[in-house]
Amino acid sequence: MIIDGERRSRWSSRWLITVPLALIVLITAADILTPHQIHLGPLLVVAPAITASFAGPWLTGAIGAVAVIAQTFTGIQMGTLDTQALQAQIVAVATVSAFVVIFRVLRERDRRRLVQVQSVSEAAQRALLRPLPRQAGPLRLASHYLAAEAEAHIGGDLYGVTRTARGTRLIIGDARGKGLGAVSDAALLLGAFREAARRCPTLPELAADLDESASFNMEAADEGESFVTAVMLDIADDDPACVLVNCGHPPPLLIRGGDVELLDFGRYAPPLGLGTLATPQEYTAQACHFEAGDVLLLYTDGVVEARDPEGRFYPLLERITTWTDCEPQALVERICSDLVGYVGGHLGDDAAMIAIERAPRDGIAVARAIARPRPAGLGNRPEPATKAPVPARP
Repeated sequence: MIIDGERRSRWSSRWLITVPLALIVLITAADILTPHQIHLGPLLVVAPAITASFAGPWLTGAIGAVAVIAQTFTGIQMGTLDTQALQAQIVAVATVSAFVVIFRVLRERDRRRLVQVQSVSEAAQRALLRPLPRQAGPLRLASHYLAAEAEAHIGGDLYGVTRTARGTRLIIGDARGKGLGAVSDAALLLGAFREAARRCPTLPELAADLDESASFNMEAADEGESFVTAVMLDIADDDPACVLVNCGHPPPLLIRGGDVELLDFGRYAPPLGLGTLATPQEYTAQACHFEAGDVLLLYTDGVVEARDPEGRFYPLLERITTWTDCEPQALVERICSDLVGYVGGHLGDDAAMIAIERAPRDGIAVARAIARPRPAGLGNRPEPATKAPVPARP
């Protein structure tokens, strides 16, 4: 991405260089044709100043040298080269051009540092938020991350997925605060999730394990209050069921047959990291139907708490009713595009989302062959048993 941007910049510079060159020609011609008492030569400093806005120090210096030569040529043509006035003008053009080149060198150094920081940021994002697979068993997945800071690329939002013997386990969360502290907390929780997701048989046990890990590690890393809101899900391969535990996070949306349902069961556990406020028994799993063709949308509060210029919250539930026929990838792309336009191009908080669709029955066999879990002989850890009673459909 950075390389393509540099190539486009070089191509645009080649075309824009005609602007200062044309100015040098026009100013020189006007200076020669106007009466001797009118001096237009000092205007030549405009050429290197304009060049510095789009070109590097070498090209800027070259244009400054051309401007000095043009000023000297004007003196030769007008027979005033030996006058102090013209010599002062030549020195002035050369001095200003030198200062412009120096400032352009400093700007180029800062630009290279910014490119390096962006590269490190992108690498950190790939390490922290690994791209979700497009397919996980019978599920089709799509995710997107919008950072509040355009140059940061990463923030405190997180998501992850892992396969188990019985299905797929997912998490989406939002670390309290912003900046490096939130990134650190998100990284700690994601690492704990990847380790515990295959070890804990049930979601309540997983939530209790993550809360203990978050309470210890976040307290050790930051003396202030740190926690992560999160939703964890178990989606079985064979049963049309989804089991979730909500730890103070915005509830998911279920899209089925053109209708949208907010999966708000009215029972929220405290955010992860606030273990003193909860006991393991309070992490209660809730179950719902999740059939072939259904789509689940998980999101962070950066989506629903985004505001337009008039201060109104983004109406996700209202907007999504017009996109119920979209596949997961198209759905998250439309939401992101609409969200950015709604807030006027700048988010006040990071936003992340995951769209999950259960594939039709005829595609499940192929999906299982693609994403088959590890044989039992490769490890001794018990795999999660995520089956939970599914409420009867009305």
